[in-house]
Amino acid sequence: MRLISWQDRPRGRSVSAALGILVLAAGLAVAGPPTAAQASDCTRTHTGRTPLPDLRTGTYLGAQGGLYPGGVNARPAAHDSAGRSLAATQVVPRDAAGAADPTNGRIVFASIGMSNTTQEFQAFMQAAAGDTTINPRLVMVDGAQGGRAATDWADPNSTTWQILNDRLRQAGVTPAQVQTVWLKQQFAGDGLGAFPSGAQKLRDSLRSIVTIARSRYPNLRIVHLSSRTYGDDSTATRGTGAYEQAFAVKWLIEDQIAGDPRLAYAGSGAPAPWLAWGPYLWADGLGADDVVGGVPGRSDGLEWSCADYQSDGVHPSTSGRKKVAQALISFYKNDTTAAPWFRRS
Repeated sequence: MRLISWQDRPRGRSVSAALGILVLAAGLAVAGPPTAAQASDCTRTHTGRTPLPDLRTGTYLGAQGGLYPGGVNARPAAHDSAGRSLAATQVVPRDAAGAADPTNGRIVFASIGMSNTTQEFQAFMQAAAGDTTINPRLVMVDGAQGGRAATDWADPNSTTWQILNDRLRQAGVTPAQVQTVWLKQQFAGDGLGAFPSGAQKLRDSLRSIVTIARSRYPNLRIVHLSSRTYGDDSTATRGTGAYEQAFAVKWLIEDQIAGDPRLAYAGSGAPAPWLAWGPYLWADGLGADDVVGGVPGRSDGLEWSCADYQSDGVHPSTSGRKKVAQALISFYKNDTTAAPWFRRS
């Protein structure tokens, strides 16, 4: 397993596509020291908001919880069946032209998103490095880019797409081999504005991103989306936006399930890939553990402490990146729409 930084790669030299997962780590964007306004506030240990999986049929400002329609956390049967079929029969090793090639082909799994996404995906790739249970035909390419928000990726002419294509080329793979994506994206500063209109606007940007991706990567079949982690260690605005971002993901997926033609994934000329939740990452900080009889950040015990973030309270620290990486490893190894192509057969 080789970890190759884009910053360190010698110019003019190609990266050989040797057997085994080829992991290409994009250089992390380096931010300057946080200003006073950016510094984290570690007293914001919880907000009282309920994670979507725990909210279920309850509501937040009139919007129903749960990850999927009806306040449930399981994919509807028909949508689940379609995703399983795609994972088992369509996400297969392909040659440079996109034709199935089980012997020498590759399955490219890329990330799309912002600074947090690239930092977390790189930690995920490092956690996967050397894992012999992972499909040796899989190539993981970190396409997420620091400082590139949803508005950038929602523009088909944005340089974000060219940068991702450059990274594919440097990895020795082609756009025709891109078949799965992990997408985690938000507006700059997490400022969504009024709810629900702000989250709906983000949903629309996410729809543009997945359809642009499908147009650029004709064999893209599956996109798993994730939510932001806790944001209130930074500011109340970021914290609210981090929580409400998940509704944009939820509504995008619900639109596809409801049959929105702009998100059709089946048939010739389908404009979108199949969409579903990846790991839901938000938890209410430390929950109310500091109160007698309190509860953790969410029912499965996940919590986010101030130590899980850098001094700006926004970007994940080493421990925060590891938490997301382990959530991704668990999801991709076990979910029925991921395990068929992620795990060694």
